[in-house]
Amino acid sequence: MPAKSIHKSEYLVLLSRLRALRIAAGLTQVDLSAALQRPQSYVSDVERGSRRMDLLQLREFCNACGQSLTEFVDEFEQELGQVKPIRKPPKRPAR
Repeated sequence: MPAKSIHKSEYLVLLSRLRALRIAAGLTQVDLSAALQRPQSYVSDVERGSRRMDLLQLREFCNACGQSLTEFVDEFEQELGQVKPIRKPPKRPAR
């Protein structure tokens, strides 16, 4: 069974990019939460990885930070090109 996405190194890159996006926009978590009309804990939970977003929520997050979803995904993909994914070796069959 493949690992869940939250356990992959790529997910850590996503969380890092989300936080970097907010900071680059000059926004605090409180500022961003106000723009999203959500509590500050929502932004904190997203950045820590304890709350996942669907595509529409990700688009809102990006737009509130002044970036398009496509720009965000392009930068994410570029950064992934520099990160080696963590893959577990296949299990050996029992003898």
